[in-house]
Amino acid sequence: MFYHLLKHVLLGPLLRLLFRPRIEGLENIPEEGAAIIAGNHLSFSDHFLMPAILKRRITFLAKAEYFTGPGLKGRLTAAFFRSAGQIPVDRSGKNAGQAALREGLGVLAEDELLGIYPEGTRSHDGRLYKGKVGVAAMALGAGVPVVPCAMVGTFEIQPPGQKIPKIRRVTIRFGAPMDFSRYAGLEGERAVLRAVTDEIMYAILELSGQEYVDRYAGDVKAEEEEERKKARRRSR
Repeated sequence: MFYHLLKHVLLGPLLRLLFRPRIEGLENIPEEGAAIIAGNHLSFSDHFLMPAILKRRITFLAKAEYFTGPGLKGRLTAAFFRSAGQIPVDRSGKNAGQAALREGLGVLAEDELLGIYPEGTRSHDGRLYKGKVGVAAMALGAGVPVVPCAMVGTFEIQPPGQKIPKIRRVTIRFGAPMDFSRYAGLEGERAVLRAVTDEIMYAILELSGQEYVDRYAGDVKAEEEEERKKARRRSR
């Protein structure tokens, strides 16, 4: 109930009024049945802008940190994400991927829309990074189509670290549903999962026009943070 209250009364109309999103390819979203919406991830605002323009409910796998923050702010954030139907996923440890896979397949088994950011984290510089194979494992395991999505302009309105977004118009593009039924039964093959994931990422790239980096965003972030630490030590 709270999800629909947010979407149709409290938050959705306000977001549509402020950001006036241009919507392209909305007809590519299935009117019924399970499907995965796989998109780029440029901003915290992505979590709200895409669901606000969809007619159907969509459930995202959200990082567990959104549900475990300290203090009043942390409790309010956790309550908001839970009320909006988002599912916490612990991304640490060797079993993190399997936990996310189980949760995602559970959503799809209910014939719902599942939202996934294959990069696994927000882009810190506006570029599109290599996708993780979980999106392919879910698509093949559940036998559902994947609709590629590109958020355009959300990095400019709220890059990482900026708490309040700028009020500017954004664009949300949906590509044609991608059918991977030719790989049915091969979800255990790593090479197949990599090929399917790369195909999905290329479709997102065509929609977004971003520069592509064939590395995982998390690895690049970690390296850059280590370089900043070294630079600070040298400057002392």
